[in-house]
Amino acid sequence: MTEPLIGYECSPWELRWQSLAVDQLQRTESTFALSNGHIGMRGTLEEAEPRGLPGTYLNGFYEEHGLPYAEAGYGYPEAGQTVVNVTDGKVIRLLVGDEPLDMRYGHATSHHRVLDFRSGTLRRDTEWTSPTGRRVRVKTERLVSFTQRAVAAIRYEVEPINDGIQLVVQSDLLANEPVDSDVADPRVAAALEAPLLGEYAHAHDYSAVLVHQTKRSGLRVAAGMDHQLEAADGFRASISAEEDLARLTLAVDVPKGESLRLTKYLGYGWSAQRSLPALRSQVEAALAGALQTGWEGLLAEQRAYLDQFWGTADIEIDGDDELQQAIRFALFHVLQAGARGESRAIPSKGLTGPGYDGHAFWDTETFVLQALTYTLPDAARDALRWRHATLDKARDRAEQLGLAGAAFPWRSINGAECSAYWPAGTAAFHVNADIADATVRYLDATHDRDFERECGTELLTETARVWMALGHHDPHGGFRIDGVTGPDEYSAVVDNNVYTNLMAQRNLREAAASCERQPDVAAGLGVDADELADWREAADKMLVPFDDLLKVHPQSDGFTAHAVWDFKGTPADRYPLLLNYPYFDLYRKQVVKQADLVLAMHLRGDAFTLEQKKRNFAYYEALTVRDSSLSACTQAVLAAECGHLDLAYDYLVETALIDVRDLHSNVRNGLHIASLAGAWMGVVAGFGGMRDHGGELTFRPCLPVALQRIAFRMSYLGSRFVVEVFPDRASYRLVEGQPLTVKHYDTPVKLSEDATTLPVPPVVPAERPRQPPGCAPRRRVGQVPSEGDMIRA
Repeated sequence: MTEPLIGYECSPWELRWQSLAVDQLQRTESTFALSNGHIGMRGTLEEAEPRGLPGTYLNGFYEEHGLPYAEAGYGYPEAGQTVVNVTDGKVIRLLVGDEPLDMRYGHATSHHRVLDFRSGTLRRDTEWTSPTGRRVRVKTERLVSFTQRAVAAIRYEVEPINDGIQLVVQSDLLANEPVDSDVADPRVAAALEAPLLGEYAHAHDYSAVLVHQTKRSGLRVAAGMDHQLEAADGFRASISAEEDLARLTLAVDVPKGESLRLTKYLGYGWSAQRSLPALRSQVEAALAGALQTGWEGLLAEQRAYLDQFWGTADIEIDGDDELQQAIRFALFHVLQAGARGESRAIPSKGLTGPGYDGHAFWDTETFVLQALTYTLPDAARDALRWRHATLDKARDRAEQLGLAGAAFPWRSINGAECSAYWPAGTAAFHVNADIADATVRYLDATHDRDFERECGTELLTETARVWMALGHHDPHGGFRIDGVTGPDEYSAVVDNNVYTNLMAQRNLREAAASCERQPDVAAGLGVDADELADWREAADKMLVPFDDLLKVHPQSDGFTAHAVWDFKGTPADRYPLLLNYPYFDLYRKQVVKQADLVLAMHLRGDAFTLEQKKRNFAYYEALTVRDSSLSACTQAVLAAECGHLDLAYDYLVETALIDVRDLHSNVRNGLHIASLAGAWMGVVAGFGGMRDHGGELTFRPCLPVALQRIAFRMSYLGSRFVVEVFPDRASYRLVEGQPLTVKHYDTPVKLSEDATTLPVPPVVPAERPRQPPGCAPRRRVGQVPSEGDMIRA
């Protein structure tokens, strides 16, 4: 008998896992997670067991815990926040006769699960034989609605295969679900131990509602369920509710040739302020709306929403089927992370797992919002509205630090700083410029003047003010920013980090321009002509270090004078370095965790010549170990610009496959949403050569030899267009909206419904830069390594 195939199958519009591997459930629960940016559900089996790491999350819902220090210091945050696994409504247990369906027992003659990127659902089809020989087929389909933000739904269908049989179904709402956590911090583990206090439990007919409140943060959550049943006559149903469990039990005799079909509707809501009756009513109303729409209606709404999204965001890859699948997987999860967040943060793991305690970082603005601005701009706007909603906390933090303006947190759920490690937390002030950068990009791409008046000008103003407070004019006539940490966390508390200074420079200039566009808003913020002049002077005099001997930009003052890390003497099992070497040694050596100066050359490419980019890129390739998932995508973009197309392709593949292949061995804790957004960057900014400096869209497309064609779609100023790239040519075509003008290399192109095709100049071959030993891009089985590549597992 042939053993069934186990693992993912390659398909352009879905992620399919064939057969069952219990030891891989933690991975697939993340990759099969469903979310709409408000509700997130990990891809656990409906029967709840076997399982890896169950989880149901609501964006912004958290518990607090203390952050005690061995040695306290002024300005250290006192409270941490961690995402909470809320009431689980996915559970539907099944008894076949008197035997529970448990995939660890009996025998599954067939089993597969499919995450469908076009329908927005997770499907499962299982044929199971119980230990005593009873056979059933179970088909399920699950969705988290993009159109009804508070709603999720599950269709659960059971069919006897050999004989008629008695089935018993138990559909649950389960709070304080036991979770085997690998949290190292005992304070966090304690906060997550039964974090919800029951306040209300009610059941009637086929519906139930549970309401809970967290112990310390005081947030209230309501979860409700309702059901529609299609079963043979004579079924017996009962429902009950207690503090942490509501359960509908259904018993029915199902003849051979018939089936039991259960449709379960779920509603969720939370609030820091609303009363228990108000929150309960909110959830009951959401369930009523879902029932009125019905299962088929929810499916139709989901498909229509995704049709619209793919019409604006799809990327086509000819020549690499696995990469095609991975790119669409990435785009789908980026959509899920941000679609209906609506003035909440986009966490670094989305709502796919508890990694990083559910915090949002600078990743959101620098990586995720780049993709969303040009594919789903309303979601980018809403994420920036969340930052604006936390301005008071950022102002308070700045005041605590003795600064003007607003100091946004390094990591947070509600806008308060939660990083307990100053050098790689608060000192990373570049997060403020990253927020400003995303704000400017959104404004340039949409001309949304209402947003600028309501949020944008204020965000730009308060972040500009923090740079004026952090920096100073030195005696040599330059404006310098000292004692900060850039994106590379293997260098900390440095002077004149090039990335930070260039991003601050842009922040200052764009703040002045926005205040001049919105003079009444600026006046309300106390901005006057002298302050605008000060911003512009600081920007004009911003110091950008350059090593005249090596002809490269040091990442920060003195960086290129440091000793180079002993890469040859570093065993492969000592990566990531931060877990195996003291920080003080990392901080004083030339070793780069993730793209820093290279990221500056992407986002502020207008500040470098092409020759500088090439020299810088080669220099930093030899130092970058990519101990962060945020690096490969940026290296892909700059490798393409510098003419290393095959290297760019390798980095793009690593970026896109990070979670499907579990390249960092931590996907159990959730997906790397910023890296998945980086896959979009690798295609559009890398091989599409897209740049948006100064509010102007330009393209310098190119293709590696492994690919025959790429095509990508974008939204800009309310219009949609598609770019197709071939080895020798590129075409531009308007799909919808008003005509636009972009640039192909240096040639203006007016987009219309008739495609404009222009030649792509050949790329002059260049010597492939070397990476540190063991740090070349991770290659797939069957891919021939380039000379000098060493694979680190």
